[in-house]
Amino acid sequence: MMFDMRQLAALAAVVEEQSFERAAQRLFVTQSAVSQRIKQLEQRLGQVLVKRTVPVQATETGQKILRYYRQLSLLEDELLQDLSQQDAQGFTTLSIGLNADSLETWFPDAVAQLVHEQRLLLDLKVDDQDVTQQLLKDGEVVGCITASGKAIPGCQCVPLGVVPYRSLASPEYLQRYFPEGVVAEGFRRAPVAEFSHKDQLQNRYLQQYFGLGPHEYPRHRIPSSQMFCGIIERGLACGMLPDQQGQPLIEQGLAVDMTPGRYLAVPLYWHVWNLGSRLIRALTDAVVFEAEKQLDSFDQHAQLTHPD
Repeated sequence: MMFDMRQLAALAAVVEEQSFERAAQRLFVTQSAVSQRIKQLEQRLGQVLVKRTVPVQATETGQKILRYYRQLSLLEDELLQDLSQQDAQGFTTLSIGLNADSLETWFPDAVAQLVHEQRLLLDLKVDDQDVTQQLLKDGEVVGCITASGKAIPGCQCVPLGVVPYRSLASPEYLQRYFPEGVVAEGFRRAPVAEFSHKDQLQNRYLQQYFGLGPHEYPRHRIPSSQMFCGIIERGLACGMLPDQQGQPLIEQGLAVDMTPGRYLAVPLYWHVWNLGSRLIRALTDAVVFEAEKQLDSFDQHAQLTHPD
């Protein structure tokens, strides 16, 4: 079956813009033309591809078609560059899923040179490291950084390294909530910080070392890596920070490790489409190279914290 690329492009635009109107503006056609192209594609396949909700969402079948279209577009971009007698004038967009802490620390160093050399535009989709793999399954990204080492069919999985997370707090916070030492009872009234409702690190830490359940302590929800550190510095909460962010705070006397020797070792893996694409190979090489420089090796930690 041969697909009409205009129909596929219309589907991608509607899902990415989450609106038929904005998709039409992006494609420089009328909204009616966008609707007609998607309707024709749905009729040809005999399945609904988008949910006409606000915002518009792809159905499961629609996600599969989008994954195919994005893979095809990536290979087409490379072919056009190969056939060109001049340097490519346009950019290639790469959608990548990753956790906020990687984005805040080592990932920009990993891709900086490649972005310049290959004229890339990054479309970064940030989510918790336990769930970024779903972005790859849904075809929203070409690769993702995740804590799961389980490979997805059609993709390759490359171990990157380990990030130690420690529970940090300011000296003032410890004096206020744990004057007699860090014990389970203190956490029942001491606010903790979590990145989002998907963030399970604090839950795992308190369950593993203090036997506390997820609803037995107060919490702030701070969906910003920078502000997450700020909340801890100001003594408003304790929280799990990766060593790349936490060690500078400890060295400056702004935070202390609440339980020295007790931490969570979170493994990171790179999952990427298994395509014969030079760009994807270059991206993978860049990510792995930088991870080896900045992350701990797997053999440095006896116990790893994987997603449930």
